Amino acid sequence: MKHGKKYIESAKLVERSRLYDSTDALELVVKAAKAKFDETVEVHVRLGVDSRHADQQVRGAVVLPNGTGKSVRVAVFAKGAEADAATAAGAEIVGAEDLVARIQGEGFMDFDVCIAAPNMMGLVGRLGKILGPRGLMPSPKAGTVTPDVAKAVAEAKAGKIEYRLDKTNIIHCPIGKVSFGAEKLYENYATLLDAVIKAKPAASKGQYIRSCVVSSTMGVGVKINPNRVLKSAE
Repeated sequence: MKHGKKYIESAKLVERSRLYDSTDALELVVKAAKAKFDETVEVHVRLGVDSRHADQQVRGAVVLPNGTGKSVRVAVFAKGAEADAATAAGAEIVGAEDLVARIQGEGFMDFDVCIAAPNMMGLVGRLGKILGPRGLMPSPKAGTVTPDVAKAVAEAKAGKIEYRLDKTNIIHCPIGKVSFGAEKLYENYATLLDAVIKAKPAASKGQYIRSCVVSSTMGVGVKINPNRVLKSAE
């Protein structure tokens, strides 16, 4: 693969074989970001579990203390007082049968997060094949199926992210923008990693965190020592 001049310059800052402490890794990611736009910083964590087994799933949601730096458009399936509460909390799209019709008939997908009141799941279930592959299907585990839709909207706006294993047993999550600086990025990173560690399945054996890499959108991946992923472990 051919890389651009800026990437090659950034790559010179990183020792590819070295396992960095988390704070040093994030400082490097910020320093190595050379794009003209404000790059997103992502964490990629490979876990010692097998996602094919139900008792080894790792999934949840967490509110990042400094947000994600991204403006989030929220769609809510609700009626009556719950719909009013969702609108008051800042949801851009609120509906029920009408919203289902827009998504099914018009292909409307102009939202980043989808929340549903529990009594709406009979309707929302019809959209599984549309929302599911896009990671937008409301779920109780992610806190997006809830009777308190207003709270869920507020959390989504504040920077709530969902983490879950992919088929290769890796969790991929954004933790903010390069402009946040290393300190705020670490606060978000630590909040996410703490949640992932606490979500360790009882069936998981051996080393839980196998590898951890942080990178910016256009930048170089920086490896973090899996035995020192948090300051408390350093």
